Amino acid sequence: MLTVNAIAAVSATEPLVPTTIERRAVGPKDVLIEIRYAGICHSDIHTVRGEWGEVTYPLTVGHEIVGVVAEVGSEVSQHALGDRVGVGCMVNSCRECAACLAGEEQYCSNGNTGTYASVDRDGTITQGGYSTHVVVDEAFVLRVPESIPYEAAAPLLCAGITTYSPLRHWKAGPGSRVAVVGLGGLGHMAVKLASAMGAEVTVLSQSLRKRDDGLSLGADHYYATSDPATFTSLDSSFDLIINTVSAVIDLDAYLGLLALDGTMVNVGAPPQALPLHVFTLFDNRRSFAGSSIGGIRETQEMLDFCAEHGIASDVEVIEASHVNEAYERVLASDVRYRFVIDIDTLR
Repeated sequence: MLTVNAIAAVSATEPLVPTTIERRAVGPKDVLIEIRYAGICHSDIHTVRGEWGEVTYPLTVGHEIVGVVAEVGSEVSQHALGDRVGVGCMVNSCRECAACLAGEEQYCSNGNTGTYASVDRDGTITQGGYSTHVVVDEAFVLRVPESIPYEAAAPLLCAGITTYSPLRHWKAGPGSRVAVVGLGGLGHMAVKLASAMGAEVTVLSQSLRKRDDGLSLGADHYYATSDPATFTSLDSSFDLIINTVSAVIDLDAYLGLLALDGTMVNVGAPPQALPLHVFTLFDNRRSFAGSSIGGIRETQEMLDFCAEHGIASDVEVIEASHVNEAYERVLASDVRYRFVIDIDTLR
């Protein structure tokens, strides 16, 4: 066992605090990673505040992890000491079901093992990346290309793959019209990726406050959803809508923006139910879908795509002691566009 410094939530209502956690001994197929940076995802906040279900406290969250291989097990073949690596939202799966065999471990029929708040193979609760080290099976460790700075690579492991996967699945590319709802941590990655894929990209945001940012990130158009005229002028305009916001929105209004056979995909995950009138789907044969993260193979594909196209997250690096302040700023949409913890400040 290895005792490491970490930040943990002790309840749903109290601030996160410095602590220590135990990591398992490095097994034959395990990789010990010295974490350099850990991104802060809205999912972390939902989880520690108990908004997505019961939580076992104390809990260390964080599933946007990048660092350096510090030790490898005797049977590890994919990674070596000193490699630049990352860990996303999963650290294991059954590897036997149809989804796993298809490289879609995020949809494991037996439930994948999340990087935090999941039951690990030894029966303990997994603890995430707001810590100095983590031990992960080599099959769930990703290569981080040299051209992507560590701190800018961390959010790719969740925000990047969460938006890349539906864009690829629904075939965003030249000739397709893609709308991105919300320009936050997920939204800014969706814009960059869709633009790099060759799609015509439109940002739909509450106001025009971030318009210059959206256009500089690669959007072709930018509209304020607080203006009712937006929904009139853009009626039946898009082939694909990626909804990145974790709040209740008027689904019927947004679905009305889809062209024939268009699809709206939710990647934001509000804790409340989203009401929908089925008749809205009948017009234009519209579809409403959801998408989780991506499998390990697709996540590596995403990292390589980002390296090839010069894409990385826009980040604000913070010290570990500022994590509670960062949570409040995330909730206030006061970040451009992802907070990343410098784990050296935790050692």
